[in-house]
Amino acid sequence: MAASVFDSPLFAQLFNTGDAGRLFSDSAAIRAMLLVEGALAKVQGSLGVIPEMSAAAIHRASLEIQVDPGAIAASTGENGVSVPGLLAQFRAEMQAPEFAQHVHWGATSQDIIDTALMLRLRQALKLAETDLREIIAALAAGAEQHQSLPMPARTYGQHATPTSWGAVLAEWGMPLCDALDQLEALREGSLFVSLSGAAGTGSALGPKAAETRAQLAQALGLQDPGRSWHVDRGPVLRIADWQGHVMAALAHIAQSTLALTMTETAELALGAAGASSTMPQKQNPVGPSAIVALGHQFTGQRATLQAAAAHQHQRDGGAWFAEWMAVPQLALSLAAALNHTKSLVAGMTPHPVKMHSALTDGLGLIHAEALSFALAETMPRPEAQKITKQLCQDALAKQVPLADLVHADYPDVAEILFDPSTQMGQAPADAAAFVARARAL
Repeated sequence: MAASVFDSPLFAQLFNTGDAGRLFSDSAAIRAMLLVEGALAKVQGSLGVIPEMSAAAIHRASLEIQVDPGAIAASTGENGVSVPGLLAQFRAEMQAPEFAQHVHWGATSQDIIDTALMLRLRQALKLAETDLREIIAALAAGAEQHQSLPMPARTYGQHATPTSWGAVLAEWGMPLCDALDQLEALREGSLFVSLSGAAGTGSALGPKAAETRAQLAQALGLQDPGRSWHVDRGPVLRIADWQGHVMAALAHIAQSTLALTMTETAELALGAAGASSTMPQKQNPVGPSAIVALGHQFTGQRATLQAAAAHQHQRDGGAWFAEWMAVPQLALSLAAALNHTKSLVAGMTPHPVKMHSALTDGLGLIHAEALSFALAETMPRPEAQKITKQLCQDALAKQVPLADLVHADYPDVAEILFDPSTQMGQAPADAAAFVARARAL
């Protein structure tokens, strides 16, 4: 198989990254760096830092010139960064040395690479936002339709108390709504331009260094950090943190879906399923499995990024190079997981009969908590809990429904106590609240 599933024709549909895949290619990286160089020259020309004619020529060339990644591979291997080779090719292609001499004026390779990365991460966040809105809308539609459909809630893999399918969908969707709410602050606090020169001091950028950085940020639609962040990888880590929050929410959906589609459970049907090479009856939950796998991949790369954030002095090649390896994998893992989740939530269908059966086939033990509180109305709660526990044990031992045992000993306990539709607590209201929040986004 290929070194990365995201670059593999064989796995292109299993781990489909959509439009995000085009953001993390060599050509996309070079195009982004050229855009930064062109914008920098244009700003410096307007401020009188470099001649305006040179600035205009450089900016125009940055939009027109194409640089083959393979043509600068040798230089990148020698220098550890792609910018020196890129600049050499760019200057040669301009065929105007009197103008080309002003390219990259006062900047350093990290300024260009980091700023270009932020341009691509900005697009990745926008694509993720679009996917999230689609997922939330699908979850909200299901939550509205099934806000009062009873089903078992499960803790530690076992029946807990009744909930509703709508509330489960709300539980899946609320963290995604939170993620959308956090995006504006994330963009303002992390999508930074970088322009601080060789050692972060801006010494070669001249007296207008700060003004140049601010105007470059404005020209590129990024934020001005007001400082150097060469060795402060907080902006990248914050973006990865946000991606991690979303990935965790998607993995929760996938894990729960896998459990609900198990043969023994079968409370949920998927719109699409995979076949086995030898077992004709199989309908494998491929999408949820892929999301779980992508979550594992993300977790490993996130640890790499955390380690890579610890730099030495004013630039650390080893730490910086490790970041280059991790950031695309993080973004593409999330993009592929979002793509799978869109299909998953659009096609899933609950099985109300199986849900009802799960609520009633367990001898009614799912109502034990409600029973303990009902008994506590006429006796101390510890005693009520003790009696309830004994009744549950008797029900299991005798294979007699809990309700029958309770009504034999405590005839005043209301029959409604054992009706799942009346024991869902705030579940329907939680579903309705999610629907309202989703529509307000």
